[in-house]
Amino acid sequence: MSKSKNIILIGMMGTGKSTVAQMLSQELEYQLIDVDAAVEQEEGCTIPELFTAKGESYFRDAESRMLCSVLENDAQVIATGGGVVLRAENCEVMSTNGWVVALTADPAVIVERVSGCDNRPLLAGNAEERIRTIMEERKNAYRFAHYTVDTTALSAAEVTRLILAHYRV
Repeated sequence: MSKSKNIILIGMMGTGKSTVAQMLSQELEYQLIDVDAAVEQEEGCTIPELFTAKGESYFRDAESRMLCSVLENDAQVIATGGGVVLRAENCEVMSTNGWVVALTADPAVIVERVSGCDNRPLLAGNAEERIRTIMEERKNAYRFAHYTVDTTALSAAEVTRLILAHYRV
């Protein structure tokens, strides 16, 4: 694995992508990129506001553009939004331009981690039911990853160590 390649974290919301990305970027001295945060900065509003004002399709277009833009560079740790894998072209550009790591967790743990979060527009209504539905819809979407870590019973530091051990091989 080239040291200049990107590490790209994919997975459901609540699996630890943002926290682990921050730890990886510090350890590797790579630039940290949060695609959702970059979209918010570019659009001048939060993702929930974007969903409300322009819809999910508009957000997915903005997310795809941002992902492609970010992946023009190397030596980055990139935390993606959970739905970035819904578009095949996003999966292809990630596979081509980095080492893709899928983070997973049991549905009950995800529910616990994201409960009380008001910045997740896809969880409007019954969060537990929505998480289980989304996980079922996306159960095969993360399979293209080069490496997968189940974060259910692991701390962010443990997940980071596992990823680094495989990345540095």
